Amino acid sequence: MGKADKKNTSNSPTDPVEACAHFSRLIGADSNLVLHGGGNSSVKAARPDITGEDREAIFVKGSGWDMGSLEVPGLTPLDLPRLKQLLELGELTDVDMMRELSAAKLDPGSPNPSVETLLHAFIPFRAVQHSHADVIVTLTNLAGMNTPDEVVRGIFGDEVIVIPYVMPGFDLAQEVRENWSAQFHDGTRGMVLLNHGLFTFGDDSATAYELHMQLIEKAETWLEKEAPIETRQDNSLPAEVLLTDLARLRLQMSNVAGKPMVVRRHTDDSVGEFLQREDCKDLARRGPLTPDHIIRTKRLPMMGANEDSLDQYVEEYKAYVEEFRHRIRTEFTEIDPAPRIVLDPEIGMLTAGFTATDAQIAADIYHHTIPVLCRAEDHLGGYKALSAEELFDVEYWDLEQAKLRKTGEPPELNGTVALVTGAASGIGKACAEELRGLGSAVIGLDLSPEIEKVFSGDNWIGIEADVTKTEEVASAIKTGVERFGGLDIAVVAAGIFGESSSIEDLAAEEWRRVMSVNVDSVQSLFGRIGPLLALSPVGGRVVVIGSKNVPAPGKGAAAYSASKAALQQLCRIAALEWAPNKTRVNLVHPDAVFDTGLWSEELIAERASNYGLTPEEYKKRNLLSVEVTSKAVARSAISLCTDDFSTTTGAAVPTDGGSDRVI
Repeated sequence: MGKADKKNTSNSPTDPVEACAHFSRLIGADSNLVLHGGGNSSVKAARPDITGEDREAIFVKGSGWDMGSLEVPGLTPLDLPRLKQLLELGELTDVDMMRELSAAKLDPGSPNPSVETLLHAFIPFRAVQHSHADVIVTLTNLAGMNTPDEVVRGIFGDEVIVIPYVMPGFDLAQEVRENWSAQFHDGTRGMVLLNHGLFTFGDDSATAYELHMQLIEKAETWLEKEAPIETRQDNSLPAEVLLTDLARLRLQMSNVAGKPMVVRRHTDDSVGEFLQREDCKDLARRGPLTPDHIIRTKRLPMMGANEDSLDQYVEEYKAYVEEFRHRIRTEFTEIDPAPRIVLDPEIGMLTAGFTATDAQIAADIYHHTIPVLCRAEDHLGGYKALSAEELFDVEYWDLEQAKLRKTGEPPELNGTVALVTGAASGIGKACAEELRGLGSAVIGLDLSPEIEKVFSGDNWIGIEADVTKTEEVASAIKTGVERFGGLDIAVVAAGIFGESSSIEDLAAEEWRRVMSVNVDSVQSLFGRIGPLLALSPVGGRVVVIGSKNVPAPGKGAAAYSASKAALQQLCRIAALEWAPNKTRVNLVHPDAVFDTGLWSEELIAERASNYGLTPEEYKKRNLLSVEVTSKAVARSAISLCTDDFSTTTGAAVPTDGGSDRVI
């Protein structure tokens, strides 16, 4: 658990809405204060309408925006007098509240506002900043002799208003309203919501930010004195794990979830230290730091990375849902029983989600959870989360259930993991881009060091590797599988054309070099990925970039043509051998794809002259008279990895614009 990083507030924006966004970003940039969608902010300011008349408005962080990247368009303007009218109601369901908030928007195109909007509207200050700071939730999840309320008041005195836990929404706004007058005074600097977080407020966002950081610093100072963090010298976990064990567990978890999951392995020091604790299992199963984490991590982690542990976890989750099902107040949409956090002393921590981003969010949350659990348990009388029924209320909250019902169909390859060789440029890069667009997490391999930054984001890892060096490929596969959990798709796009030469002038070394890249490396790769593809929750899918030179070889390209023909035969054997494991293997045969690393202007001119054509004529020397691009080949190749071709294996599909020599 690190210390919050206070930023310089000089030269802040003068416009109140811009200032709100600015100081929100300062808070949101610190993961010790806010994680993935947590926290919110607001400012009350006049907003002119289309007639030029000023409207009394409140700008509140909108849904879909993170504090760390909040801009003015992410602050939703609402009719403040209307919100104050809503606060006068005796009761208001969450669904009705969100409907009324939507109706109160002064800009219909703005995002839906925070569920805590009415609380922001009530607080009688212009600017409000709210975080879920680690140090605050540490103080409010304690099981010692002193209650969290007493601990908070012992640190801050009457500088803060303390509110017992109430679910966000209308009821929370009313709870604050009822407690405000009894606790507020001129020296009030903030408000602590137990098991939730910290609110600060002022006449402007700079003041709210300054007070926020001052209160955080005060809590940090107290914790450093009363509960110093200790680290052990040896926090190591076994570095090696069978990749098929990870892939098998991912398969089992995906089957439980009903769709493929991305599963990421973590073996860092904080995880290692936590897993070595004798009380790890008991402590880990106390519950999350704050209820909103349950949406990302579920209430409890799974202890043990094996099928028996998974079976037990599923049964416990189903029993938990059945026990509290009566608390659900709306149409019921069941949440899958698969774990999102797995803890095992031999493997480390696994985090799971339906996308690589979901798995990373779960990891970020639990990396912040671990030090809070340990600190509270070791120095503050023990860790205690909210009750199971209170957490269930958030997991099956009306608003979360509504989101589940409105969720559209995800991209077709969502949750799958793909390996692409030759992914830094040309057809390989285009295939990786197509896969990512369809929802896959992609492991990209290439000889070029540029591979690491070809794409960015949680669903990409680029690894520099020479496909002809088995140890480099093995290391890259290990890194990729530990990042994403297994393998569903493989795209073999790495290849070289070699020197153009007649057979009698072809050097043995050049023949061997082309064969090594185009055929030998693929045979070695297949040997490593076959067992992983057999454990795919969607069935393995392999597509190999061949060449028109297989059915129609060209003069001066003996090594290239022969290597691609051998590659096709290898793929046909793989299709035969892997069919019982539901892995399908297909090829595409492109021709004259000139935006790839295989081609230079000199080579194009040379090959064109062999056919008595100009370079421009050579580029479109097909029946359709079209130029074949990397993107066009990628779309054909990746379509073979979709369910559209679920009954196709061992096929070779031309993507060449039509060749009279082939047809």
